[in-house]
Amino acid sequence: MSEVNETEDGMVRPRLHIGLTGGIASGKSTVAAELSALGAIVVDADALSRAVVAPGSEGLRRVREALGPTAIAADGSMDRAAVAKLVFADPEARALLNGIIHPLVRAEGRRLVIEAGPDAVVVQDVPLLVESGQAGSYDLVLVVEADPEERVVRMIRDRGMTEDDARARIAAQATDEQRRAAADVLMVNDAGLEDLRRTTRRVWDEYVVPFKPTGDSDPSRRGRDTPRR
Repeated sequence: MSEVNETEDGMVRPRLHIGLTGGIASGKSTVAAELSALGAIVVDADALSRAVVAPGSEGLRRVREALGPTAIAADGSMDRAAVAKLVFADPEARALLNGIIHPLVRAEGRRLVIEAGPDAVVVQDVPLLVESGQAGSYDLVLVVEADPEERVVRMIRDRGMTEDDARARIAAQATDEQRRAAADVLMVNDAGLEDLRRTTRRVWDEYVVPFKPTGDSDPSRRGRDTPRR
């Protein structure tokens, strides 16, 4: 390995590049917050997806062209509720939207990873990591999993969704089996948020603290693991 950690295309790599994913309402945001508190730089794909379609942006112009004026709210921002309703009911519209937003988010995420520098631990929080085929881009993939029925309850209780909308959101994402297949570490959220935070700290101690880069660009593929409480 060179003195400066680089990929084949010359991108400066962080010391450890982690992909974090999980289904909607699985507890992924709790894990991301805990990893940030432990010292990781967290790149939030959801936040980037909002930034790349900010009012006046090229991304928003392309969304309007692809989905029509109903995608734009009265204040000039993207009407996220209207767009969500459209794309979750129409796979073709969803593909159009993803084709606009995903490349922009990846480009901005790449910029932030480079900016972090070679000594950083960078966590990219990517809800659609599996769906977009990005699992192989990371040294370590963490997957947060929770029972689908419990996730439905959380979406109704915490996000004001109807049961039908909650189930549609789950159905539009990868299955638990697909996410497990991509996971290096599976974090099961079935005993409350404090337990999930403890699990996150244990993953940090077991996987991040001892990690030393080697000449292998993918050194942490040690087989699947499910942390025990």
